[in-house]
Amino acid sequence: MTVQWRKSSYSGTATDEVCVELGRLAPGVGIGVRDSKDPDGGHLTLSVAQFAGLVEQIKQHPER
Repeated sequence: MTVQWRKSSYSGTATDEVCVELGRLAPGVGIGVRDSKDPDGGHLTLSVAQFAGLVEQIKQHPER
């Protein structure tokens, strides 16, 4: 399965130093999170529940 990565809308422009991409991994595996500036550097794998928890934490504490 080929992962279709998409850049986060919050990552900004191509010249930004902090860019995040997300990709749905194989069914049952979860969500991949990677640095768009280093696409061959690997990715973090999160279950759908873990990813939802991460998003909720970010929403609750945007200053961190």
